Amino acid sequence: MNYQMYQAQADIMDPLRAMARTSSSLLRTIMPSQPYGIGLRHINAALEVFGHAGTTHKRPPYAINKVMVGNSLVAVEDVVVSATPFASLVHFRKDSDRKQPKVLLVAPLSGHFATLLRSTVEALLQDHDVYITDWHNARDMPVEAGVFGFDEYVEHVIRFLEFLGPRSHVVGVCQPTVAVLAAVAVMAEDENPATPRSMTLMAGPIDTRRNPTRVNRLAKTKDISWFEDKMISVVPWRYKGAGRRVYPGFMQLSAFVSMNLDKHIGAHIRQFRSIASGDKAAANTHREFYDEYLAVMDLPAEFYLETVQRIFMDHELPRGELKYKGRPVRPERIKKTFVFTVEGERDDICGLGQTSAALDLCSSLRPLLKRHHVQTGVGHYGVFSGKRWANEIYPRVREVIQFSV
Repeated sequence: MNYQMYQAQADIMDPLRAMARTSSSLLRTIMPSQPYGIGLRHINAALEVFGHAGTTHKRPPYAINKVMVGNSLVAVEDVVVSATPFASLVHFRKDSDRKQPKVLLVAPLSGHFATLLRSTVEALLQDHDVYITDWHNARDMPVEAGVFGFDEYVEHVIRFLEFLGPRSHVVGVCQPTVAVLAAVAVMAEDENPATPRSMTLMAGPIDTRRNPTRVNRLAKTKDISWFEDKMISVVPWRYKGAGRRVYPGFMQLSAFVSMNLDKHIGAHIRQFRSIASGDKAAANTHREFYDEYLAVMDLPAEFYLETVQRIFMDHELPRGELKYKGRPVRPERIKKTFVFTVEGERDDICGLGQTSAALDLCSSLRPLLKRHHVQTGVGHYGVFSGKRWANEIYPRVREVIQFSV
């Protein structure tokens, strides 16, 4: 019922927002530049803010067309090189003959599209041959495609690493760190030749018993039946995934926004002022961020519920109880993969110590193959996006990969 109510509201508001955007465009063509035009500028600002305030369910483009490789600016094209009903493996193909280490960037499946990692990709592309897991929106997955749970997620990571082949590297951002660690542990135990040379885990919930955040505590206050009853909906009939049980992306977005409501309200107030005052640079920066942030995707219900139960409630990985397709996951079998963990000092989603727990679990690794970094002054998103990521964290990731080649 939640989904149907949301969709009904969206069906009413979307045409109004489209009209607001059109009206704003028309106003800009007739808006006078003299001081007496301030009234029209305020009306335009209100229309602009309202017109771009709604959620969408379409993946934005990566829009990475060029990147510096050495001293040259080379063209980039994102190409799907492998696909399943649930995900595409996207290769950022560069117009360059320079051979660079292959890196699989594993994106979160947590309500936003993989394009949220655009700046992560841009930095990695300078020195690496980059691929990304581009997860599909569950409301576009026909029921006939089957289920997609934690095991299927790990299976996709293994499959894509095998596609990249030997001597590749993997970077997991946020939620998939558990699945990435599980995949590498399974591959190492099987002596899979595609086992990555390095594994970078960034701001992820390896052990949420350490320094629990508000997100972690919520999972401990309810039982799994509450999450299934309150958080799971059915895709409406007019979409390809009609009848599929999902955790709707709009609910995850609402949860994220509520955690920092004052911040988001303040951002939109500043956007109103930027548009009214003619500060195009500030207005465009805001618009680009929220166009991405408000693009949401639904999660398969089984994946969401298993993640809540197995990672946040039962802590199966740090307790040594995690299984992949019925077989134990043993991080201690990882002996040759360099493990690098990264955390943000101000992360209010994955607390300090939760990601670095991976280093303790990989107990067979020599100290030389373990490294940890806490980035001061950043929250969750600052670990993989923004100036601190590009200037302070990425160079360390690059160093680990270069060492492991």
